[in-house]
Formats: sequence, structure tokens, C-alpha cells
Amino acid sequence: MAEPSPRTGPRSDGPSSTAPSSEPSQPRAADRLRDILLTPGYLKVLVFCALIGIPVSLAAFWFLVGLHELEHFLWVTLPHDLGWDRPTWWWPLPLLLIAGLVVGQVVSRLPGRGGHIPAAGLHTGGTLPVTLPGVLLAAMASLPFGAVLGPEAPLIALGGGLALLFRDLVRAPATPQSTALLGAAGAAAAIAVIFGSPLVAAVLLIEIAGVGGPRLFAVMLPALLSSGVGALVFTGFGRWTGLQTGSLGLKLPSPVPRLDGPDVGWALLMAVAIGVAMRGVLGAGRRVAAFTEKAVIVRTVLCALGAAACAALYALITGRSPAEVASSGQSIISDLASNPHTWSVGALIAVLALKGTAYTLCLGSLRGGPIFPALFLGAAAGVLLAPLPGLGVLPAMAAGMAAATAATLRLPVSSVVLVALLLGSPDLMPLVIIAAVVAFITAELLPAVSVEGDVPRA
Repeated sequence: MAEPSPRTGPRSDGPSSTAPSSEPSQPRAADRLRDILLTPGYLKVLVFCALIGIPVSLAAFWFLVGLHELEHFLWVTLPHDLGWDRPTWWWPLPLLLIAGLVVGQVVSRLPGRGGHIPAAGLHTGGTLPVTLPGVLLAAMASLPFGAVLGPEAPLIALGGGLALLFRDLVRAPATPQSTALLGAAGAAAAIAVIFGSPLVAAVLLIEIAGVGGPRLFAVMLPALLSSGVGALVFTGFGRWTGLQTGSLGLKLPSPVPRLDGPDVGWALLMAVAIGVAMRGVLGAGRRVAAFTEKAVIVRTVLCALGAAACAALYALITGRSPAEVASSGQSIISDLASNPHTWSVGALIAVLALKGTAYTLCLGSLRGGPIFPALFLGAAAGVLLAPLPGLGVLPAMAAGMAAATAATLRLPVSSVVLVALLLGSPDLMPLVIIAAVVAFITAELLPAVSVEGDVPRA
């Protein structure tokens, strides 16, 4: 299943002496791309990627169903059977003790160390079929039992590992190019299941793979920021003048907020503050990961119990469910967005402080992904700051989620697409773009976190 080199752009050498000097380079690049697409080896890879998308998506679906059912049993069904309306304050302690014990055993004894360490960030490489049992076991022990992490990293590992497993089963040639392409294709098929959008999966995998390197970000950020500012000016100028232009936008049945100066000003300040805060969380998570490298089982259990203590303390302070801290936040964020008035200022401050601490501990010790807790923390910060003069709840949540996700993932375009998909309102897109770019730049310009030794990824 060999395929040609992925380089499709024009080479830097000068034009041939037999060709006119005025001949443009674009046709040569287009011819080169057409030759690649017509190569039998590349076409075989495309067909194989299309085929493996079916079993990978099915496996990802049932994996998520298993996570959801186990989480529902542990946090809803079992407490109700014991006579409680919701989990009591100490409920996270035994669950996360089990999670720490199982993950510590997996990391120390099984190949692959249970998958990617969340503090090291998302990536598509390094998932071999032999590591899949450890990845799945660590994720099943972490996520339903109360780890403040999401399922996206195990899904990426599951999709990439299954794609390579199918390649080995059909005895296709194992080349570096096919490994990279199939791993990315399998990961994209799996990650599309959780986000419900192939567009988010494709953009996320492109940025994770680092296509184009730092130069891509250097070119992309000005274009992304300029597009957001341009959209703000265009929308505002049209509203001020009352004039109409042709538009491809769909008319939504529900009203959407109109952005104004205070929304943008507060969003900029929020993005800077959230960028600094999330960079601190990630740095602390890397230190936790370095801490758990020695005496793995004992220290993993200690970190898991620390996260459980945060959830228990939150329940004692606020009288609310400890599951609001001991979870990814994937299901709670919808309640936060729908009923922000049910959260008091004290509850919002407590969930930001204690869930942020538990998130830090889980980033370096348990197994999962960093996206959904970051989204929830950004949304909670937005609801907390929404009463500021001129700032509404939806603009504040949009800016908070975009800033927190971009600063955590360091993937600005993926963060914009993901938050825009969740909000479902194109009118908030300019604010999302500006917040994501400002938070990303803020996090990148801060000094790098120094940790003894490298944080292993798998």
C-alpha cells in the first residue's frame, strides 16, 4: 500500500531551460497533484480508508455507549438504588480510588502505558494495535469513575490502532506513509462520532498532525483574526446604516444576540485572563505527570483521590452534586447553558476553583482527553462574568469556551469550529474567532513550563 510522497507544492529550483520563463508554477503543481491522485497506490489507500471508516465508527459508537452506560449506573442508578436523590458528598472517593488503582496497574504493566497522557496534548501517532487493550481499560477505569477528562484521546487511539490492525490483517505493506495516513484516517472516523461532525474531526486531525508546522500557524492566525474583525465591522456597519446586501446565511427561527462594543471589549479581556489561567493549568498538569513517573501506582492513586476530594469538598460547600466536578462536563455544560440562573455566584466560583484543580490532577495521572473539561471551565467563567456591564450570557459563554479550548489545545482553528458547532449561531462566530486567537497567542507567548524530564506521551 505504498503511495507517493505527500509533497505536492512546486519545488524551489528554477524553471527548466526548455520551458518559457513566464510559465506559472501553479499548473506544474496542479499536474503534480493530479499525478498523485491517479497513482494506484494512493487510490488503494483512499479506498481502504473509506472501508475502515465503517468498523472504526461502529467500534467508537459502542465504546461511547459503554462509557455512558457505566457512568449512568455509577452516578445515577446506583445512588438511587441506595436511596439517594443524587450521589452523596463522599461518593467520588471510592470510585476514583478504583480508577487510580486500575490506571496505575495499566500504566505500569501493559504495553503503551494506557495511552496518551492528557497533559502532553492530543496527537495521532504511536497507537499500535498491541496497546489498544491498555488504552481501552485505562479509559473505562478513568472516565465513568469520575476523571475530569473527556473521551476524545482514547477515541483517537482506538481509531488509529484499529486502522493499523485492519491493515495488518489484510497483510498490506506497512510503510511510514501508510501508517501515518491510516492512523489519521482511523482517528478521524472515531473522533467524528463524539463531536457528531466530520468537519470538526477533519480540522482537528489536520491541526494535531501539524501539517505545515509553525509556518501554518503564522500564516493562519492573521487570516483568522482579520476574518473575525472583518465580520464584526461588516455586521455592525450594516446594522448602523440599515442597508442590505446579498447573503448566503440561513435565517434561524430563534433570536440571536447582536454583538456590540462591550461584548468585544470584555471578550478580549476574558481571552487574555483565560489564556493565562489555562496555561497555568496545563503547566501544573505536566508537573503532575512528571510526579507520577515514579512509584506509578501509589502516586496515581494519590492524584485520583485528590481529584475526588475536590468533588467532595464542592458538594459539601455548595450542597450540589459532586458529579459537577467529578466528570468531563460534557453533559453538565448543556444544563449550564440552558439554566445559568440556577447557578449562584458561589457555586460558579467553587466549580471553577475545584474542577480546575481536579482537572489539573487528572491531566497528569489518569487517561482521557482535555477538550470537554476546558469547554466547561470556559463556559462557567463566561456565566460568572456575564453580569459585567454590556456583556450578555451567550457572548460571554462563547468567548469563554473559545478562549479556554484554544489555550488548552493550542489548536485555534479546531477550537473555533468546535465552539461554533456547539453554539449553532453564526452571529457569534466573530467573537469566537477573536477570543480563540487572543487566548492562543497569550498562551503561546507565556514562558514555557520547565519540568524535569520529558512528559511521555504513551
